[in-house]
Amino acid sequence: MRYEVVTAEAPLGEGPVWCPDGTLVITLISPGGLLRIRPESGESEQVVSLAGGANSAQFAADGGFVVANNGGIDFTAFADSLGIDPTKIPFTPGPPGLQRVSPSGEVTTLAEEGLQAPNDLIVAPDGTIYFTDPPPHGGTQSQGGEGRFWSYGRTGALRLIAEGFQYDNGVALSPEGRLLIVEARGLLWIEPESGDQDWWVEQLPGESPGDGFAFDVEGRLYCACPMDHCIRVLDPGGKQVDVIDLGEGAYPTNCCFGGSDRRTLFTTELAPGRVCAIEALPTPGLELTPWPTP
Repeated sequence: MRYEVVTAEAPLGEGPVWCPDGTLVITLISPGGLLRIRPESGESEQVVSLAGGANSAQFAADGGFVVANNGGIDFTAFADSLGIDPTKIPFTPGPPGLQRVSPSGEVTTLAEEGLQAPNDLIVAPDGTIYFTDPPPHGGTQSQGGEGRFWSYGRTGALRLIAEGFQYDNGVALSPEGRLLIVEARGLLWIEPESGDQDWWVEQLPGESPGDGFAFDVEGRLYCACPMDHCIRVLDPGGKQVDVIDLGEGAYPTNCCFGGSDRRTLFTTELAPGRVCAIEALPTPGLELTPWPTP
Protein backbone atom coordinates (compact mmCIF):
# COMPACT_ATOMS: atom_id res chain seq x y z
CA MET A 1 0.00 0.00 0.00
CA ARG A 2 1.25 3.47 -0.91
CA TYR A 3 1.21 6.38 1.51
CA GLU A 4 1.22 10.15 1.05
CA VAL A 5 2.76 12.59 3.52
CA VAL A 6 0.14 15.02 4.82
CA THR A 7 2.61 17.01 6.94
CA ALA A 8 6.18 16.53 8.15
CA GLU A 9 5.90 19.03 10.99
CA ALA A 10 4.43 17.00 13.85
CA PRO A 11 7.21 15.29 15.88
CA LEU A 12 6.11 13.15 18.85
CA GLY A 13 2.64 12.88 17.33
CA GLU A 14 0.05 10.47 18.71
CA GLY A 15 -3.67 9.84 19.07
CA PRO A 16 -5.13 10.87 15.67
CA VAL A 17 -8.84 11.74 15.64
CA TRP A 18 -10.94 12.20 12.49
CA CYS A 19 -13.40 15.04 13.03
CA PRO A 20 -16.83 15.61 11.43
CA ASP A 21 -15.63 18.83 9.79
CA GLY A 22 -13.10 16.89 7.70
CA THR A 23 -10.04 17.82 9.73
CA LEU A 24 -7.64 15.58 11.62
CA VAL A 25 -6.68 16.36 15.22
CA ILE A 26 -3.61 14.68 16.70
CA THR A 27 -2.10 14.75 20.16
CA LEU A 28 1.45 15.90 20.87
CA ILE A 29 3.40 14.13 23.58
CA SER A 30 5.90 16.95 23.99
CA PRO A 31 5.15 19.77 24.26
CA GLY A 32 1.72 18.54 25.25
CA GLY A 33 -1.21 19.69 23.16
CA LEU A 34 -3.67 19.07 20.36
CA LEU A 35 -2.93 20.00 16.74
CA ARG A 36 -5.59 20.36 14.03
CA ILE A 37 -4.47 19.43 10.51
CA ARG A 38 -6.25 20.02 7.20
CA PRO A 39 -5.40 16.93 5.15
CA GLU A 40 -5.94 18.53 1.75
CA SER A 41 -3.28 21.21 2.38
CA GLY A 42 -1.24 19.95 5.33
CA GLU A 43 -1.83 23.25 7.11
CA SER A 44 -2.08 22.99 10.89
CA GLU A 45 -3.02 25.04 13.92
CA GLN A 46 -2.77 24.42 17.64
CA VAL A 47 -6.08 23.61 19.32
CA VAL A 48 -4.82 23.74 22.89
CA SER A 49 -1.60 23.50 24.90
CA LEU A 50 -1.48 21.00 27.78
CA ALA A 51 1.05 20.52 30.56
CA GLY A 52 2.30 16.94 30.55
CA GLY A 53 2.03 14.69 27.49
CA ALA A 54 -1.16 14.37 25.48
CA ASN A 55 -0.95 10.70 24.50
CA SER A 56 -4.34 10.07 22.88
CA ALA A 57 -7.72 11.65 22.33
CA GLN A 58 -11.24 10.96 21.17
CA PHE A 59 -13.94 13.24 19.84
CA ALA A 60 -16.64 14.43 22.25
CA ALA A 61 -20.29 15.02 21.39
CA ASP A 62 -20.02 18.77 22.06
CA GLY A 63 -17.18 19.17 19.55
CA GLY A 64 -14.40 18.97 22.13
CA PHE A 65 -12.18 16.04 23.09
CA VAL A 66 -11.30 13.67 25.90
CA VAL A 67 -7.55 13.23 26.36
CA ALA A 68 -5.30 10.68 28.06
CA ASN A 69 -2.36 12.66 29.47
CA ASN A 70 0.74 10.67 30.45
CA GLY A 71 2.17 13.46 32.60
CA GLY A 72 5.10 14.10 30.27
CA ILE A 73 8.04 12.10 28.96
CA ASP A 74 11.42 13.78 28.44
CA PHE A 75 12.39 12.94 24.87
CA THR A 76 15.09 15.63 24.58
CA ALA A 77 17.75 13.09 25.60
CA PHE A 78 16.79 10.95 22.59
CA ALA A 79 16.37 13.83 20.13
CA ASP A 80 19.64 13.19 18.26
CA SER A 81 18.96 9.48 17.77
CA LEU A 82 15.43 10.27 16.59
CA GLY A 83 16.63 13.01 14.26
CA ILE A 84 14.50 15.69 15.96
CA ASP A 85 15.50 19.23 16.88
CA PRO A 86 15.32 19.15 20.72
CA THR A 87 14.06 22.74 20.83
CA LYS A 88 10.87 21.55 19.10
CA ILE A 89 10.06 18.98 21.81
CA PRO A 90 10.54 20.75 25.16
CA PHE A 91 9.74 18.72 28.26
CA THR A 92 6.72 20.25 30.01
CA PRO A 93 5.73 17.89 32.84
CA GLY A 94 2.28 18.03 34.39
CA PRO A 95 -0.08 15.82 36.38
CA PRO A 96 -1.06 12.59 34.60
CA GLY A 97 -4.78 12.10 34.17
CA LEU A 98 -7.89 11.91 32.06
CA GLN A 99 -8.84 15.35 30.75
CA ARG A 100 -11.62 17.10 28.89
CA VAL A 101 -10.97 19.83 26.31
CA SER A 102 -14.06 21.93 25.59
CA PRO A 103 -14.79 23.33 22.09
CA SER A 104 -13.49 26.70 23.33
CA GLY A 105 -10.21 25.17 24.54
CA GLU A 106 -10.94 25.06 28.26
CA VAL A 107 -9.17 22.12 29.94
CA THR A 108 -10.66 20.32 32.93
CA THR A 109 -9.55 17.18 34.75
CA LEU A 110 -11.95 14.24 34.80
CA ALA A 111 -9.75 11.88 36.84
CA GLU A 112 -6.19 11.87 38.17
CA GLU A 113 -6.03 10.23 41.60
CA GLY A 114 -4.18 6.92 41.40
CA LEU A 115 -3.25 7.34 37.73
CA GLN A 116 0.39 7.11 36.63
CA ALA A 117 0.67 7.61 32.85
CA PRO A 118 -2.62 7.30 30.90
CA ASN A 119 -1.76 6.27 27.37
CA ASP A 120 -4.61 5.31 25.04
CA LEU A 121 -8.39 5.43 25.36
CA ILE A 122 -11.61 4.31 23.67
CA VAL A 123 -15.23 5.31 24.27
CA ALA A 124 -17.79 2.49 24.46
CA PRO A 125 -21.34 2.87 23.08
CA ASP A 126 -22.68 3.44 26.63
CA GLY A 127 -20.27 6.37 27.11
CA THR A 128 -17.77 4.57 29.33
CA ILE A 129 -14.14 5.52 28.68
CA TYR A 130 -11.64 2.65 28.85
CA PHE A 131 -7.95 3.52 29.02
CA THR A 132 -4.53 2.00 29.50
CA ASP A 133 -2.18 3.27 32.22
CA PRO A 134 1.31 1.79 31.69
CA PRO A 135 4.45 2.38 33.76
CA PRO A 136 5.33 6.10 33.77
CA HIS A 137 8.08 7.83 31.80
CA GLY A 138 7.51 5.50 28.87
CA GLY A 139 8.70 2.61 31.03
CA THR A 140 12.28 3.93 30.96
CA GLN A 141 12.41 4.12 34.77
CA SER A 142 10.50 0.95 35.56
CA GLN A 143 11.02 -2.79 35.72
CA GLY A 144 7.55 -3.43 34.32
CA GLY A 145 4.57 -5.12 35.90
CA GLU A 146 3.06 -1.78 36.88
CA GLY A 147 0.61 -1.33 34.04
CA ARG A 148 -3.08 -0.87 34.82
CA PHE A 149 -6.35 -0.76 32.90
CA TRP A 150 -9.21 1.52 33.97
CA SER A 151 -12.74 2.58 33.15
CA TYR A 152 -14.29 6.00 33.67
CA GLY A 153 -18.09 5.86 33.75
CA ARG A 154 -20.84 8.32 32.87
CA THR A 155 -21.28 9.10 36.58
CA GLY A 156 -17.61 10.04 36.93
CA ALA A 157 -16.65 6.81 38.69
CA LEU A 158 -13.09 5.61 38.09
CA ARG A 159 -12.67 1.83 38.33
CA LEU A 160 -9.53 -0.30 38.17
CA ILE A 161 -10.29 -3.29 35.92
CA ALA A 162 -6.93 -5.08 35.87
CA GLU A 163 -3.26 -4.50 36.75
CA GLY A 164 0.19 -6.08 36.60
CA PHE A 165 0.81 -5.47 32.90
CA GLN A 166 4.37 -5.24 31.61
CA TYR A 167 3.48 -2.37 29.27
CA ASP A 168 -0.13 -1.91 28.17
CA ASN A 169 -0.49 0.55 25.34
CA GLY A 170 -3.10 0.83 22.55
CA VAL A 171 -6.77 0.01 23.16
CA ALA A 172 -9.83 -0.33 20.92
CA LEU A 173 -13.19 -2.06 20.65
CA SER A 174 -13.67 -4.76 18.03
CA PRO A 175 -16.73 -4.80 15.74
CA GLU A 176 -18.25 -7.28 18.21
CA GLY A 177 -17.65 -4.88 21.10
CA ARG A 178 -14.74 -6.73 22.71
CA LEU A 179 -11.93 -4.73 24.34
CA LEU A 180 -8.44 -5.34 22.95
CA ILE A 181 -5.20 -3.87 24.28
CA VAL A 182 -1.54 -3.99 23.35
CA GLU A 183 0.36 -5.72 26.14
CA ALA A 184 4.14 -5.96 25.73
CA ARG A 185 4.71 -7.78 22.40
CA GLY A 186 1.16 -9.04 21.97
CA LEU A 187 -2.55 -8.23 21.76
CA LEU A 188 -4.79 -9.15 24.68
CA TRP A 189 -8.58 -9.31 25.05
CA ILE A 190 -9.94 -7.97 28.36
CA GLU A 191 -13.41 -8.56 29.82
CA PRO A 192 -14.39 -5.20 31.36
CA GLU A 193 -16.50 -6.46 34.24
CA SER A 194 -14.28 -9.27 35.55
CA GLY A 195 -10.88 -8.19 34.20
CA ASP A 196 -10.43 -11.68 32.70
CA GLN A 197 -7.82 -11.78 29.93
CA ASP A 198 -7.19 -13.92 26.87
CA TRP A 199 -4.44 -13.62 24.27
CA TRP A 200 -5.50 -12.91 20.70
CA VAL A 201 -1.90 -12.63 19.47
CA GLU A 202 0.71 -13.47 22.09
CA GLN A 203 3.58 -12.08 20.01
CA LEU A 204 3.34 -9.88 16.96
CA PRO A 205 5.60 -10.61 13.97
CA GLY A 206 8.88 -8.72 13.78
CA GLU A 207 10.88 -7.08 16.55
CA SER A 208 8.57 -4.29 17.66
CA PRO A 209 5.79 -4.22 20.22
CA GLY A 210 2.56 -2.73 19.02
CA ASP A 211 1.41 0.80 19.79
CA GLY A 212 -1.89 2.38 18.77
CA PHE A 213 -4.26 0.52 16.45
CA ALA A 214 -7.64 0.68 14.73
CA PHE A 215 -10.22 -1.85 13.51
CA ASP A 216 -12.09 -1.80 10.21
CA VAL A 217 -15.74 -2.87 9.99
CA GLU A 218 -14.79 -6.44 9.05
CA GLY A 219 -12.47 -6.93 12.02
CA ARG A 220 -9.11 -6.32 10.35
CA LEU A 221 -6.63 -4.65 12.68
CA TYR A 222 -4.18 -1.94 11.61
CA CYS A 223 -1.46 -1.76 14.27
CA ALA A 224 1.43 0.73 14.50
CA CYS A 225 4.75 -1.04 15.18
CA PRO A 226 7.30 1.75 15.73
CA MET A 227 10.54 -0.22 15.94
CA ASP A 228 9.66 -2.09 12.72
CA HIS A 229 8.73 1.21 10.99
CA CYS A 230 5.41 -0.08 9.75
CA ILE A 231 1.69 -0.64 10.18
CA ARG A 232 0.87 -4.34 10.44
CA VAL A 233 -2.49 -5.52 9.09
CA LEU A 234 -4.04 -8.56 10.79
CA ASP A 235 -7.12 -10.44 9.66
CA PRO A 236 -9.99 -11.23 12.09
CA GLY A 237 -8.19 -14.42 13.08
CA GLY A 238 -5.02 -12.54 14.09
CA LYS A 239 -2.98 -13.56 11.03
CA GLN A 240 -0.81 -10.92 9.38
CA VAL A 241 -2.09 -10.26 5.86
CA ASP A 242 -0.21 -7.08 4.91
CA VAL A 243 2.48 -4.64 6.02
CA ILE A 244 2.46 -0.91 5.29
CA ASP A 245 6.14 0.07 5.24
CA LEU A 246 6.60 3.73 6.25
CA GLY A 247 10.36 3.82 5.71
CA GLU A 248 13.41 2.98 7.79
CA GLY A 249 13.45 6.26 9.72
CA ALA A 250 9.77 6.22 10.63
CA TYR A 251 8.51 5.39 14.12
CA PRO A 252 4.71 5.21 13.79
CA THR A 253 2.77 5.56 17.02
CA ASN A 254 -0.91 5.33 16.13
CA CYS A 255 -3.50 5.40 13.36
CA CYS A 256 -7.15 6.17 12.69
CA PHE A 257 -9.59 5.93 9.82
CA GLY A 258 -10.97 9.06 8.19
CA GLY A 259 -12.04 10.66 4.96
CA SER A 260 -15.59 10.97 3.69
CA ASP A 261 -15.91 7.17 3.37
CA ARG A 262 -13.60 6.21 6.29
CA ARG A 263 -11.32 4.38 3.85
CA THR A 264 -8.24 6.50 4.49
CA LEU A 265 -5.85 5.49 7.26
CA PHE A 266 -3.98 8.37 8.90
CA THR A 267 -0.79 7.61 10.83
CA THR A 268 1.20 9.60 13.40
CA GLU A 269 4.88 9.27 14.26
CA LEU A 270 7.24 9.69 17.16
CA ALA A 271 9.83 10.61 14.53
CA PRO A 272 10.57 12.04 12.08
CA GLY A 273 7.23 13.71 12.75
CA ARG A 274 5.03 13.04 9.76
CA VAL A 275 1.34 12.45 9.43
CA CYS A 276 0.77 10.05 6.53
CA ALA A 277 -2.37 8.98 4.68
CA ILE A 278 -3.04 5.60 3.06
CA GLU A 279 -6.06 5.97 0.80
CA ALA A 280 -8.57 3.63 -0.86
CA LEU A 281 -8.44 0.87 1.74
CA PRO A 282 -10.66 -2.11 0.91
CA THR A 283 -13.03 -1.67 3.86
CA PRO A 284 -14.12 1.37 5.91
CA GLY A 285 -12.83 1.84 9.41
CA LEU A 286 -15.07 1.05 12.34
CA GLU A 287 -17.01 4.15 13.35
CA LEU A 288 -16.12 5.40 16.83
CA THR A 289 -18.50 6.63 19.53
CA PRO A 290 -18.12 10.30 20.53
CA TRP A 291 -17.84 10.81 24.27
CA PRO A 292 -21.27 11.97 25.50
CA THR A 293 -20.47 15.10 27.50
CA PRO A 294 -22.25 15.50 30.85
